[in-house]
Amino acid sequence: MKDVPYELIQKAALGDMAAFEEIYRMTSGVVYAVCYGITNNRMDAQEAAQDVFVKVHDNLGKFVEGTSFGAWTYRITVNTAINYYNKAKRKRSREVYSEVALETAGTDGNVDKGLIEEDVRKKAAELLAGINPEHRACIILREIEGLSYEEIAESLKININTVKSRLKRAREALMNFAEKRGER
Repeated sequence: MKDVPYELIQKAALGDMAAFEEIYRMTSGVVYAVCYGITNNRMDAQEAAQDVFVKVHDNLGKFVEGTSFGAWTYRITVNTAINYYNKAKRKRSREVYSEVALETAGTDGNVDKGLIEEDVRKKAAELLAGINPEHRACIILREIEGLSYEEIAESLKININTVKSRLKRAREALMNFAEKRGER
């Protein structure tokens, strides 16, 4: 996540909407990607991301200079996305999405690179959906966002050993889930 200058945060905290819009532009892509990775649902990810920015906006005055804005925002994002995931899980049973089937209906049967990439993304999303949200958050922050163990620990306010443990469990769960499905 891009570093946000403290002066910009201060301006936004004092009500400067142009400053807040700049913060949004700098961070919204990463926030949405993390939300989607955790919720595995576009609509939930969009709603969670919107909720994240409401929380960021409402709490900018509490942000402490000298701390990492990225870690602070990741923490809000992960917690919000996990809440949306859990809420959706309670509301409805797991749905099966068939976007690729709908998109390819009526085609001439040629499989292009885009469809293969979409299939890989869908399989990865299905694998991630099969693991605990806290473990999924660690995997997404490490493997997709590229954060270090220290950055993940700071973002989630957990011990670095907890990060390592969650990553280990997540990787094991992913391997077990993939093996059960006959994939590697």
